Amino acid sequence: MRFDPSQFKNEPVLGILRGITESSLIPVLEACVQAGLQTVEITFNTKNAAHLIEKAARVFSGSLCIGAGTVLSVKEAEIAQNSGAEFLVAPTFNESVAGFCQQREIPFFPGAFTPGEIEKAWNAGATMVKVFPASQLSPKYFQEIKGPFSHFRLMAVGGVHSKNAADYLAAGADALAFGSSIFSLQRIENGDYNLIQKDIREFLLAVQKFYSKI
Repeated sequence: MRFDPSQFKNEPVLGILRGITESSLIPVLEACVQAGLQTVEITFNTKNAAHLIEKAARVFSGSLCIGAGTVLSVKEAEIAQNSGAEFLVAPTFNESVAGFCQQREIPFFPGAFTPGEIEKAWNAGATMVKVFPASQLSPKYFQEIKGPFSHFRLMAVGGVHSKNAADYLAAGADALAFGSSIFSLQRIENGDYNLIQKDIREFLLAVQKFYSKI
């Protein structure tokens, strides 16, 4: 499934899988599909990440858009793209990776924290700027950033869950991401896929309820 900006705008939620094993990859992604999630990244600091991205992109080609996260270099970006990643995410802004993504026309979500970092990432052609870690700030931070930078598209990452999702969206976040709060390694090791599916559905419902009121 190719990354579609308009589709992501309709469901602006990204699931982050970090440290997942091959044996649990398929059941976790099946839980995502059953819950209604459409966009997932597999972080590149996961063991055998390239292989897992390739497998996920192949098996779920019609139902999930698979990207690569924690991409820190052009070499990793190239490996990720060759493995089938439809978009790239990073915890910080790397000018070389940004240039690679622009040249290859790959959606890129670089991380930033301060207003200056956010502006630099956006001006380098970011599809959306990943404001990370959002938990160290607050939803109000997004409102403040959107004051002078109203056209910037921002994703809240870190500490976002179903109970505060609407707060971030109301403050100006254009998208949200969740990771270990739902995809905890303990849940995955215990095979608690139904619980993962339930929590994803609750997260998506919170987002849908917010948009239904505006």
